[in-house]
Amino acid sequence: MSDPLPIPLTSDVPVERFAARTAGMTASEIRALFAVASRPEVVSLAGGMPNIAALPLDALSVEVADLVARDGQVALQYGSAQGVPALREQICEVMALEGIDAEPDDVVVTVGSQMALDLVTRIYCDPGDVVIAEGPSYVGALGSFAAYQARVVHVAMDEHGLVPELLRSALHTLAQRAITPKFLYTIPNFHNPAGVTLAVERRSEVLAICAEFGVAVVEDNPYGLLGFSGTIYPALRSLDRDVVYLGSFSKTFASGLRVGWALVPPQVRDRLVLAAESATLCPPSFNQLLVSRYLAAHDWRSQVKTYTEAYRDRRDAMLRALEAYLPEGCTWNVPDGGFYVWLTVPEGVDTKAMLPRAVTARVAYASGTGFYADGFGSRQLRLSYCYPTPERITEGVRRLAAVLEAELDVMRTFGTPARLPATPPVARNGPQAPSPHTP
Repeated sequence: MSDPLPIPLTSDVPVERFAARTAGMTASEIRALFAVASRPEVVSLAGGMPNIAALPLDALSVEVADLVARDGQVALQYGSAQGVPALREQICEVMALEGIDAEPDDVVVTVGSQMALDLVTRIYCDPGDVVIAEGPSYVGALGSFAAYQARVVHVAMDEHGLVPELLRSALHTLAQRAITPKFLYTIPNFHNPAGVTLAVERRSEVLAICAEFGVAVVEDNPYGLLGFSGTIYPALRSLDRDVVYLGSFSKTFASGLRVGWALVPPQVRDRLVLAAESATLCPPSFNQLLVSRYLAAHDWRSQVKTYTEAYRDRRDAMLRALEAYLPEGCTWNVPDGGFYVWLTVPEGVDTKAMLPRAVTARVAYASGTGFYADGFGSRQLRLSYCYPTPERITEGVRRLAAVLEAELDVMRTFGTPARLPATPPVARNGPQAPSPHTP
């Protein structure tokens, strides 16, 4: 019997063949930039690629060879859907730095924390369910929520992270409509894309508000160890054992290995393992064992420190360039860790419409609209400083400033376009609040 002919993935395929949930699946604006932003003549301030140039590749190559020679029969075989036991124990040691007291049995290893987020959404959300997320929010999370047909309600942040009063107000409004969100999705440390960190004194308050309204909390924390001041903030999970915690080695070791995890309450674990098993059978044993060897045999904390110092230098280069080149009316935050600066441009400039002109000027950024589920963010953009050299960052900001000046010149010549949703006034070079819009 011959192989069946594949169904061509073109517009000729009848729409009714696809599941209804695919109607909400759209290409990420940030991912769509990669083909253009990877061109050598373009300074990409768009993607959040970790800079792994400082990894000890010679030492890792020895580990890879020894792993195959000594443990190849295990490393190249199927494994547990929950993950390698030794790595799960080591993950608990990593999380202990943030005050988390965890058991390895409650850790589920995944193919990156994005898979963990997708599986958590899958086991929590039915079509039409509501998820609370900060505004703006991580584009990969918004993609997962859309894929499972969950509705997103954004709650605004200020320079100290998620605003508890606005969270309470949003949950109260939903409760009046007999809606209980399935969970709050939050990135408390060095937020992607906003760059802000949830104030320590707000953390217990956010958890208490969610408990009052019966809302679970999903804490996504890929950047928690990348603070520029050396501060490691207490995880929400350290304050409440019912928090679902998502972690990753993508930012602190190597993103290409795609090793992440979820720390979940026991009552969630079994469902999450079943969901993981149906998605991948098991996470790759080879990648897990390599990460485990790295954690056991190498000074990974010093490696994280090396990463952090490099990112701080790049952050400083970006802040200096923003101050030197950007026109009046632009505001931005000053992140104390992570990968991103969140920039607000003068009123009337649409960052999504401006992006093709920026690419023509050989600089790329991520438009703010990609980080909202409701179309907001047209006055904002995300600048990533993690990958380019300081010199490239400076040149990229200079090119971006020229594009912005050209946009403003057109506005001055032909009149200001219709008013867009405003952001509150902030200091030009001080901490800046993301868009205050709450749907």
